Amino acid sequence: MARRKKVYEGKAKILYEGPEPGTLVQYFKDDATAFNAEKKATIEGKGVLNNRLSEFFMTGLNNIGVPTHFIRRINMREQLIRAVEIIPLEVIVRNFAAGSMAKRLGLEEGTQLPRPIIEFSYKNDDLGDPLVPEEYIIAFGWASQQDLDDIVALALRVNDFMSGMMMGVGIRLVDFKIEIGRVWDGDFMRLIVADEISPDSCRLWDIETGQKLDKDVFRRDLGNLTDAYTEVARRLGVMPANSGFGGKPTLVN
Repeated sequence: MARRKKVYEGKAKILYEGPEPGTLVQYFKDDATAFNAEKKATIEGKGVLNNRLSEFFMTGLNNIGVPTHFIRRINMREQLIRAVEIIPLEVIVRNFAAGSMAKRLGLEEGTQLPRPIIEFSYKNDDLGDPLVPEEYIIAFGWASQQDLDDIVALALRVNDFMSGMMMGVGIRLVDFKIEIGRVWDGDFMRLIVADEISPDSCRLWDIETGQKLDKDVFRRDLGNLTDAYTEVARRLGVMPANSGFGGKPTLVN
């Protein structure tokens, strides 16, 4: 695909104008960041893996009636997506205590929560994406109460889908974050899952060993990030067991 005008560049992705009105091309970079970009690195092959895994998850969600921005994969690093108005919130779904929640509440990492807990953080890198209560969200006009009810319903459906899929390949879905966008069909507005779903945005632990298969490998210097992401892709069938992937991704159609 010919290079188009850049619309936005984030820490892990670039958005370009799409070939048709209302579309964008999402390009996955090899850049890895942690601790609000205080730690940075370039991990060869990471963008290819995240492109393929996000395609896999978004397609699965579309197939069960959970609307997403994903239209189709273009090549190894790019996918065609629907342009949306992003709600300035990260929607965090937690099944087990880990990361900032474990620190905040003094819980042992891996403690199973009594039910999935949904948190919201305000998307603002300068502020470190602070957690915000629903009252703030409504008061500042980021989303209405009806929007929040719909977002929670979407997030729980994503959680059910992802938890079951991961359990089937021996992986525990500890937590994840998604973003939600608004789209309009005429005067009718609806909310859809946007951004990406990948090991960059999930905590994934091997059920038997507790081995981390997500970005915590990079955050905590636990090994090779590409190897961890490749293992997730291999178990899900996105990469075949005999692909010989070892840094440079092999595309599987």
